[in-house]
Amino acid sequence: MAATDSLGLALSGASATAAELYRRAVDGYHRYGGEPIPLLREAIADSPGFAMPHVLIAYMTLIGSNPRVRSMGLKSLDALADLPVTAREAGHVAAVRALAAGEIRRAGRILEDVAIDEPRDVLALQAGQQSDFLTGDARMLRDRIARARPAWTAHMPNFHAILGMHAFGLEETGHYARAEAAGREAIALEPRNGWAQHAVAHVMEMQDRRADGLGWNLTESAAWIDDSFFKIHIWWHTALFHIGLGQIDEALAVYDDPIRGEGSTLAYDLVDASALLWRLHLAGADVGGRWGPLADAYAAQPHGQYAFDDVHAMMAFVAAGRDEEADKVLAALTAAAEGPGDNGLMSREVGLPVAQALRAFGRGDAAAALEPLREVRNGAGRFGGSHAQRDVLDLTLIAAARAAGETGLERALLAERAAATPVVA
Repeated sequence: MAATDSLGLALSGASATAAELYRRAVDGYHRYGGEPIPLLREAIADSPGFAMPHVLIAYMTLIGSNPRVRSMGLKSLDALADLPVTAREAGHVAAVRALAAGEIRRAGRILEDVAIDEPRDVLALQAGQQSDFLTGDARMLRDRIARARPAWTAHMPNFHAILGMHAFGLEETGHYARAEAAGREAIALEPRNGWAQHAVAHVMEMQDRRADGLGWNLTESAAWIDDSFFKIHIWWHTALFHIGLGQIDEALAVYDDPIRGEGSTLAYDLVDASALLWRLHLAGADVGGRWGPLADAYAAQPHGQYAFDDVHAMMAFVAAGRDEEADKVLAALTAAAEGPGDNGLMSREVGLPVAQALRAFGRGDAAAALEPLREVRNGAGRFGGSHAQRDVLDLTLIAAARAAGETGLERALLAERAAATPVVA
């Protein structure tokens, strides 16, 4: 009998042992926890012709990593070249190839079709939703999962992952009550589901429920702290709640450890660190000597590959006074903006003007920062991230208006911001 995953989908080239190792790895991936890659390596060693472990390694390493980790994904892609696959698995291989080529939207579209054909393919749904996140496609964050919901019932393995993904999509499209309910249901099924944990935290951020957010992250559901490879981002949300409550020392303590305690060089983690320090910077907080080491970490990374990352690198270089590195980011964004693909569009339409605005703001020319920020902010979703992450652009615009003496604009922006926060009974 052919090996299958936990929902009965065929796994080409897998022995029963390798299939079980893969199932365990996928279970961890679906809750953003555990150590999936060693399990995948074991599955490959047992069954060298087994394609899907290579696919999952590629999904986990090609985006949001660093050059060393990305090389793992490229090796996995090479290993897939001659392996036998089903039509469903071939879709995953094609999506991995698109990601490796920087064609994030193309990967998402391929995985959309995979999930239309087989809505129980949780991996296609999860990797597809990550593509939606990276390209700022809020509607698909929600609807990619909504399409699959009729094929699912609560007793199915990894149903918590479906709920957690749908929760995030609902939050990013403003359905806050439904998002929170879905996220809480996912956590009730699997307390270690880091994506569901973070989806509920997003709801509380968007509704300005800072005390509730701290309670949610630190008291009501703390299973993510030790087990999740998504934990730095959840800690970032915890720090935002502290900032919202005026608890600057507590936010800095979160920055020091756990956010930067291990000195991660993964792109996702560096973004969280830079975004947090920049918010504190805008709030007038003294962050001490923290910018220098973060700028050092960014200086060792390549630029021009993903505009969202480059913008956060620019924050670090501007705040640290590292003009030479800031020039390199601008040069990389300029080159990317003239090029093809998703990052070309992201750099042209959002990344480069935002980086130029940050550079001007950092040099004390707040007036020069205003126009590019005002021009791009309503379409900033095109370069990825969540509403909570892109909020840093509005915060920078408000600070620039204040510094430039544009009191009317500042007043209007603050009124806009207050009106946008939902009233929660």
